[in-house]
Amino acid sequence: MSKRADVRIHPTADVSDDASIGAGTSIWNQAQVREGARIGSECVIAKGVYVDVDVVIGDRVKVQNNVSLFRGVSVGDGVFIGPHVCFTNDRIPRAVAQDGTLKDDDDWEVVPIRVENGAALGANSTILPGVTIGRWAMVGSGSVVTRSVPPHTLVVGNPARRIAGVCTCGEPLQDVDDRPFEGPCPRCGTPFPGAGS
Repeated sequence: MSKRADVRIHPTADVSDDASIGAGTSIWNQAQVREGARIGSECVIAKGVYVDVDVVIGDRVKVQNNVSLFRGVSVGDGVFIGPHVCFTNDRIPRAVAQDGTLKDDDDWEVVPIRVENGAALGANSTILPGVTIGRWAMVGSGSVVTRSVPPHTLVVGNPARRIAGVCTCGEPLQDVDDRPFEGPCPRCGTPFPGAGS
């Protein structure tokens, strides 16, 4: 299935020889991984995923069907990216220059996006350029993330806004008297120090 040892690549996937793929990673049908991309160990890259030039993906990351990770995206370890999530990288998108000529790679500035360890991004969410999703944060399905999300924070909507803290187990932790939740998680018992920690 693959000419790389300890990596499973579906025959219909298009993986550049210049991409780095870690041991135990699976890349499924019709995925495309471009040159310079770095994918860690024990990842699952599902059907129809697009990984652009120089994108970095950590270890044990699950990228579900039809996700687009464009140039400038960096993903930490243990991240979940739901189906159809789209990462953008251009704050001023145009197909042509003012003179009507088609733009090329030199005609725009890539604005990076960073997703930190343990974060989870729900299906159909859109992440705008320049955003950082903090560790163990969670983005609700269909949300449009226009600004950075602090660690252990659950955001939803368009534009995405904070509705609660979130434990490492995924349990939403409701604010109390307009203050972030503090104490043991009611689901798993893990001490929760509050959002932003």
